[in-house]
Amino acid sequence: MSSIIRTTYAPLLAFAYFFCFISPVFAQFPQGGSPNGMNQAQMNIGRFYGKVVDETTGKGIGYASVQLVGMRYDSVTRKMEPVILGGQLTLENGDFSLEKLPIRGNFTLKVNFLGYAEMEQKVSFGDGGSGDGGNRPGGGRPGGGAGAIDKDIGNIKLAATSSILREVTILSEASQVSLALDKKVYRVDKDNVAAGGTAEDALKNVPTLNVDIDGNLTMRNAAPQIFVDGRPTNLTLDQIPADAIDNVEVITNPSAKYDASGGGSGIVNIVLKKERRIGYNGSIRAGIDKRGRANLSGDINAREGKVNGFLGLNLNQRRSISSAGTTRTTNDFLGNTTSFTDQTNAPRTNGLFAMARGGIDWFINNRNTLTFTGNYHGGGFKNKDNLFKSETFFKDTLPDYALNSVRASNGDRNFRNMGSQVLYKHLFPKAGKELTADFNYNRSTSNNESFFATTFDGNGINSKERQTGDGGNDFFTFQSDFVNPIAKGKKLEMGVRAAIRTYNSENGNFVFNEAMNNYIYVPSFTDKYKYDDEVFAAYGTFSQSYTKWGYQLGLRAESSKYAGTLIDRDTTFNNNFPISLFPSTFVTYKLNDQDNMQLAYTRRINRPNFFQLIPFADFSDSLNLSTGNANLLPEFANSLELSYQNIINKQHNFLTSIYFKKSTNLITRYTYSEYNDTLQRVIGVTTYQNANSSIAYGVEFTIKNTFWKKLEITSNLNFYNSVLDVTAEGNKTSKVEQFTWFVKENISYKLPKSFTIQLNGSYQSRTAFDTGGGGGGRHGWGGGATSSAQGYSIPVWYVDASLRKDFWNKKASLTLNIQDIFRSRKTGSFTDSELFEQETWRRRDPQLYRLNFSYRFGKFDVSLFRRKNTRTETEGMDGGF
Repeated sequence: MSSIIRTTYAPLLAFAYFFCFISPVFAQFPQGGSPNGMNQAQMNIGRFYGKVVDETTGKGIGYASVQLVGMRYDSVTRKMEPVILGGQLTLENGDFSLEKLPIRGNFTLKVNFLGYAEMEQKVSFGDGGSGDGGNRPGGGRPGGGAGAIDKDIGNIKLAATSSILREVTILSEASQVSLALDKKVYRVDKDNVAAGGTAEDALKNVPTLNVDIDGNLTMRNAAPQIFVDGRPTNLTLDQIPADAIDNVEVITNPSAKYDASGGGSGIVNIVLKKERRIGYNGSIRAGIDKRGRANLSGDINAREGKVNGFLGLNLNQRRSISSAGTTRTTNDFLGNTTSFTDQTNAPRTNGLFAMARGGIDWFINNRNTLTFTGNYHGGGFKNKDNLFKSETFFKDTLPDYALNSVRASNGDRNFRNMGSQVLYKHLFPKAGKELTADFNYNRSTSNNESFFATTFDGNGINSKERQTGDGGNDFFTFQSDFVNPIAKGKKLEMGVRAAIRTYNSENGNFVFNEAMNNYIYVPSFTDKYKYDDEVFAAYGTFSQSYTKWGYQLGLRAESSKYAGTLIDRDTTFNNNFPISLFPSTFVTYKLNDQDNMQLAYTRRINRPNFFQLIPFADFSDSLNLSTGNANLLPEFANSLELSYQNIINKQHNFLTSIYFKKSTNLITRYTYSEYNDTLQRVIGVTTYQNANSSIAYGVEFTIKNTFWKKLEITSNLNFYNSVLDVTAEGNKTSKVEQFTWFVKENISYKLPKSFTIQLNGSYQSRTAFDTGGGGGGRHGWGGGATSSAQGYSIPVWYVDASLRKDFWNKKASLTLNIQDIFRSRKTGSFTDSELFEQETWRRRDPQLYRLNFSYRFGKFDVSLFRRKNTRTETEGMDGGF
């Protein structure tokens, strides 16, 4: 794999990195000469030194940031601009020394440290560096007096801020939802309904997003790309505990800086909890629901000096009870009814999953940081189900005979995911200029085994089947980004990215042979499969801002290829796209201090996912057979969005967007009929194809209001229309149009005695299956929900509620929440194909109660890992603490 990167894509990576590293050379300020003709290098001979101490104790403060700011002429703007002339972190005893400084002019010394108020002090070299003395012969030069170029500033006293005088860290009362033109941010730690649940519970309350009961995430009726901490993930939503999430960022129209995958549906970035505060802080949480499912989690962060460590653990039980039903009317090719089927079942799931995540930040100095992170996710689930099916067969439009059956199934599923990340960040002396690089590696494995026993008409077991599945994938990404504010109001961003995924899957089907008393392998129902996916990218954006308006232009280039092999059948397939370009344009206009507008255009791609490609027939539901299509091509989407935001004041905020999206080569789900030799009958099979195109357009309103500092209401309304132009194989082109709307309300009210009540509700009308595009999906391997011209999803609505009580000055809280109060969250679909009409419905865990307890702790302590000697502790001998 490495040889492929070196030979095929080395020119692309080298070209991008050339511009990443050459731009700082041209962006430097000119050194110039001194007013009296003295060479600039000869004037940079000054030194400021001193000590940073605690105002109360007088002890030195180690690792405080000290920066010297001065004015320097910028040849681009032709103005004097502030620049950082020198900086460092103080030594353990608080000492600092800034050397090789210009000795002319007046400067500002800035000192800051976490937990203390920032201090600014005007400094100069006196007679040697300013005023008339600076222009006298010998002034500021060797021999002109040591005091002029080597100045002791003395002790600089920092005052502790009032917020850290208390030992326990109190969470701020920030708003649950923050709105901006480019993204929405949802604070999950303030969502009491999601406490003790998973990311599914958290994301279904986020404005603009919808999550169905199977964990499929959609944004404006298309599946978005799912990120965790800014990078794509192998994890599914039900594998991420809600208590591990800090906030969720919703980006409806990502710029060229972001991965182009995800169609026109945007990006959802799940930001996990992590702290960097001096000392230690953390929390522990525990809960139980009405089914006896327990959850236990905790996290801790500790920082002193140059090292910050963090660790989080989560343990969740899963006991889910569902109910489902399907009715189907099957027709022949003349439209006559041949059978009617009524099927019901009530699946049960019992399992456990765990998450562990930890890492270390090493602050090498005030400009360089290195972070190491590791994570583990694992779990096992047992599934049981009894599926009751009643079939009535017709002859000449009259009932002929009936066949009833019961299929009992038992299955086990296990998964493991292990990952690691190394992140490097470098800050340049110039404010806002930085370079980052990170390496990510994830390894996921899964295995499952299921047994099926079918009994017809109570006459005993007539058939037994066994299904097995083993698979895994390796996911490697490397990314580097460079940001350079080349002038006032101008910024250049560039970066490169490589993503390589390798999959393998082995699915087996077996039929029980009574004579041999054993399960016999059925090759025609079995596939061994492997799949490689490689994406290499480079991007660049340029932005410029003026008093009233600004713009950003971006271009992303991606080269992708994927190749799959059916090992048992010696069948291979591949699709290569050497270079695809994805431009983006953003124009922002400030009407006044309260009103802002933005026009955005982006082009994105949706690559087919693993399960859409694999040509393996899934027989787990005899009424809904499905298979992939190895010849699927990626779809492309062009999106246009006009946003308007009115920030009335801190309590009221209004955001509306008008959007339009057109997709080509749309990945579309459709159903066809065929005669199956194994089943000895005509069956309907659902698969995928590339349709002609689709368009979707709509308007979205998000309104956030706060009243009396107690009541916070966030309303989200979305109205959109989709038109699907699809040609099924062998059929003429057809167009299907569907208008959809949904509304979502989040209400939080602070009651007396530290009680808080929260209500969340959502309604979604009849919806087209999808308007195209998507990344992430339930399985986390790219792609997502797909379009269909043969049906729609039925309307669905729900209401959740919670009551929270805070104790001990908000260090602890007890939360009672209930999901789906009215048992109304019933999802389903209607499908109309050439072979049958089908209606399905499902419900999972209605009226679920959960009780959760949380306790937060922390202490500001700059000497956390050191043992103090109180008998000999004196200033300058104990490291300054």
